[in-house]
Amino acid sequence: MEQEILKKLEEQEVKLQSIQVSIDKMRRYFFWTLIISIAVVVLPLIGIIAIIPWFLKVITSAYGGLM
Repeated sequence: MEQEILKKLEEQEVKLQSIQVSIDKMRRYFFWTLIISIAVVVLPLIGIIAIIPWFLKVITSAYGGLM
């Protein structure tokens, strides 16, 4: 009886270790997905903020003679 309990405990330990490995992989996957998602949103916003003043300057200088 006691041997069966010990065997089941060992089996559960092996399963728990495999679950822990899977969870660690998922955690890394979600972390990098978050980082890439933030980069995809934030970097273009920074680019737009940097380009808008230059674009306005070009447009106003091009149409400045018409006004």
